Amino acid sequence: MSQKVRAVIARRKNEPVTVETVVVPDPGPGEAVVKVQACGVCHTDLHYRQGGISDDFPFMLGHEAAGVVESVGEGVTEVEPGDFVVLNWRAVCGQCRACRRGRPWYCFATHNAAQRMTLEDGTELTAALGIGAFADKTLVHAGQCTKVDPAASAAVAGLLGCGVMAGLGAALNTGNVQRGDSVAVIGCGGVGGAAVMGANLAGASRVIAVDIDDRKLATARKLGATHTVDSRESDPVEAVRELTGGFGADVVIDAVGVPETYRQAFYARDLAGTVVLVGVPTPEMRLELPLLDVFGRGGALKSSWYGDCLPSRDFPMLIDLYLQGRLDLDAFVSETIELDGVEESFDRMQAGDVLRSVVVL
Repeated sequence: MSQKVRAVIARRKNEPVTVETVVVPDPGPGEAVVKVQACGVCHTDLHYRQGGISDDFPFMLGHEAAGVVESVGEGVTEVEPGDFVVLNWRAVCGQCRACRRGRPWYCFATHNAAQRMTLEDGTELTAALGIGAFADKTLVHAGQCTKVDPAASAAVAGLLGCGVMAGLGAALNTGNVQRGDSVAVIGCGGVGGAAVMGANLAGASRVIAVDIDDRKLATARKLGATHTVDSRESDPVEAVRELTGGFGADVVIDAVGVPETYRQAFYARDLAGTVVLVGVPTPEMRLELPLLDVFGRGGALKSSWYGDCLPSRDFPMLIDLYLQGRLDLDAFVSETIELDGVEESFDRMQAGDVLRSVVVL
């Protein structure tokens, strides 16, 4: 039997979000209903509200979530009612060419629930990243549920569902930071801060945080940065080179995603170094680089989509590290709010006042 729950809805482009009643159907084959316990407020949710991802309004927002499986549909074996799970938007198919090559973190056909949640009048909703977790309960594909140790706080565990995983994975997976490497991170908000933490966790000898906000640079220090660069006051390329013996960093992570910061990342890396783009550009952005420099500097230019994570592999491991006291995920939770506080949290996020606001239900 379907259920009626509260959820945060973006009805039209750039209009404030509202808390409305949503109808959640019983799970069908391969689906699960999850009782949401906490959900982080991510910049992607704001992009949905601004119409920057698609115009398939109305949207049911929220995707950085953790909760408990309430019910499952036919054929579901990976989770069962009562399991504590982190929701993910990379439910791998197991059948596409990436999965068949043994690279499921690149899956080209990830799963979402087949059924749609609706408003009370029957209007179908588009769930953000196939999740829609600013809600008491949500319907997802069972593969979007990753079981983790229930000893972890839901407010912390849910952050692995998007931004924190994107940053950690940019360093650990895409950048493949090795012990003793030098790493520079440009842009130290939630994703960049997590990249700093990931580089530190990997054993980087030097982690250089670059930003224009003193507050973010101070936070980056707490997350493991050994050096900081205020790019309002100095050229970040020259500063990174100076801090790395004149050579540039082994890995440079662009967590902003605009042409200017990408060029900085490109020239701030050592010869044969790696650039990782994890900040999300907008469709109109264009980049121009001398092709001879691309050729002559060698190395690798990579994009990191969701930190190249495999949720079934990475989420339980990272939660274990958190419970062991080796990964301070609590540092990302700036505040906890209620469902009706999401719109105001967008303002604080844009002002740089928080790393993450987390809705606790």
